[in-house]
Amino acid sequence: MSSAPVVVHRLSISGGRRVSVHRHGRDEILGTAYSDHDLVVFLEAAGIPDPEVVPDDPHWVEWRDGPAHEWSAA
Repeated sequence: MSSAPVVVHRLSISGGRRVSVHRHGRDEILGTAYSDHDLVVFLEAAGIPDPEVVPDDPHWVEWRDGPAHEWSAA
């Protein structure tokens, strides 16, 4: 299990991935991202520093059950 505070969850059947952040001792769902841009907007709203760089930093983001930056259902 990763200790990254941000988790991009598995791809949903209809596309998009839920994004959550662990802070203040609990998990908070930020929303469903359908693109890298959506993810950056969520990270920025959550106060994550350098939100455009963070998605590729495994210390910040854990991509679960699929490759990073994959947003569409097959």
